[in-house]
Parts: sequence; structure tokens; C-alpha cells
Amino acid sequence: MLQILSITAPIFVLIAIGFISSRAGMVSREQIAGMGKFVISLALPALVIKALTERPLHQVFDRNYLLAYGLASLAVFWLGFAFSRWVRKDSLSGSALSGLGMSMSNSGFIGYPIVAMVLGPTAAVGLALGMMVENLLMLPMALALAEAGDQRGAGVGRALLGTFKRLARNPIIIAISLGLLLSLLEIRLPAVPRKAIEMLAMASAPVALFVIGGNLDGLKVGGLFADVAQLSIGKLLLHPLAVLLCLLVLPVQDPALRVAAVLFASAPMMSIYPIIGQRYGLEGRCAAALVASTVLSFLSISVFIGGCTDGSACHPRP
Repeated sequence: MLQILSITAPIFVLIAIGFISSRAGMVSREQIAGMGKFVISLALPALVIKALTERPLHQVFDRNYLLAYGLASLAVFWLGFAFSRWVRKDSLSGSALSGLGMSMSNSGFIGYPIVAMVLGPTAAVGLALGMMVENLLMLPMALALAEAGDQRGAGVGRALLGTFKRLARNPIIIAISLGLLLSLLEIRLPAVPRKAIEMLAMASAPVALFVIGGNLDGLKVGGLFADVAQLSIGKLLLHPLAVLLCLLVLPVQDPALRVAAVLFASAPMMSIYPIIGQRYGLEGRCAAALVASTVLSFLSISVFIGGCTDGSACHPRP
């Protein structure tokens, strides 16, 4: 428990620093929005390129892992989307972001440290496989739906055309395409651009968490309980349970990888979730859901770790 707390505590410290800085007037709302654009336009794309180019794809490829994790994530995404769209009567963009929040984990900044603590080196393989599902399937699909919902007043054809045009200019999509191409061709970046990309990638987590805290200042919690409850339950319970169920149908040979998949899925939603929501005017809802799910994830992840440590596949790191 103390080891997990040592991982999650700095996250809350950075969020608190952002909140206090905004409340004290050290940064303005415009500056916080600018930092959010920095993360989404530069730091996060650098992180994606770094994750996809660190090793050749064939070294980490596991078909059943990808299928199980991908199918489970898709099932939870569409469940969340349908519930938001047709039960709660949310907008297309809001429903897409709800589905994304329930099905895409904070793999790099919360999931990986915890899985590495439990499984050791196997965590890096699970991270690479999970990033392929998240960056090549879940994120582009959610962004496409959210962009389509943002094409207000346009016909279906014009909305689709506008969506694809905007996606083609989206820094995250460009980074995914570039990173995948470099990885497939096994091209190693020269030292200078590789170091620059690593430095930008390192900035994504702290700046994103600072922005989350800043967006919490002045956040009206009224009317957000239903959103927070749906996203937290979907992300912390439904997603890992769906992954576990899919792994029963599509078994992975390495038992440690099976544990890694469930633990990655049990992590809260990605830290840049509110920054993506900022593009559609939903940063308040997304920030509240992220903070709540991150707090609750300490309990849910502890339960999943406690369950997996009873088996021989899950063993403490030496």
C-alpha cells in the first residue's frame, strides 16, 4: 500500500500546486489554457513518438494481448458512449469523451510504475502493447467522433469531410502516424532530435497535472455527480473486468502479461483527459472525473494487485 501511495501521492501534489497557483492568481485562465495547448500539441505527441520508436514492433507483438485488450476497450467505449448518448442524452462530442474516459488508461504515468513494481521488466512489454491499442485505435476513434460532433450546423457529408481534415492536422494523429512508420522501418532518430523528443515527453505529465489543478479552480461540482460516477465506475471496474473476460476467451501465453493487461486497465483515465475535453468545452467535467477516478483508483488497484499476488504469475519485483 505504501509503495502504491508513493506513486500516486506526487500526482496529487502536482494537481494541488496547479489549483493553488490558479487560486492565488499566480497564473491566469489564459495561461493555463496555453499550457494545455502545449501538452496536446507538443509534449503528448513527443511522448507518443517516443513510445512507438523505442523498440521494433515485432519484438513486443502479441496478437492475443492486442485482441483481448482492444476488444475489451472497444466494448467499454461503446457501452459508455451509448449510455451517455441515448440514456443521458449527451452530445455526440460529450458521449465520445465519456466512452474514452471509461476505456483509455493513464498507462504511462500511473499504470506503468505500478505494473513495473509488481511484475518488473514485463511491464515495458505490456505498456508498448497497450499504447498500440490506445494510440492507434481508441484515441483516433474517439477524436473522430468528438470532431464530428463539433461540426455544428453542417450536413453529414460536410461534417465527415471537416472531421477528416481536422484529424489530418491533429498533432496526436500525426505523431501516431510518424511513430508507427519509424517503428515499422526500424529507423532510429539522430541523437539531437531524439533527446529533444525525450525532453518534451518528460514535460507532458507534470504540465498536464498542473493544468488539471488549474482547471479545478472555480469548478462547479453541481450536476457533475452523474458524470463522475459513470466514468469512475466504467474506468475502474468495467474496463479491467472486460479485459479479464476477454483474456479468458483469448488466452495470452505469458501469465505475467495477463496480469499486466488487467492492471493497466485498472488505472484511471489518462492525465491529459481534461486537456482533450478543453477542445470541446468539457474540461470541467473531465477534470472532476479524472481527480475522482485517480483518488478511487488507489483502492481499486490495490484490490486487483491483492488478487493477482495470490497466483504464481504475479510476483514482486526483485
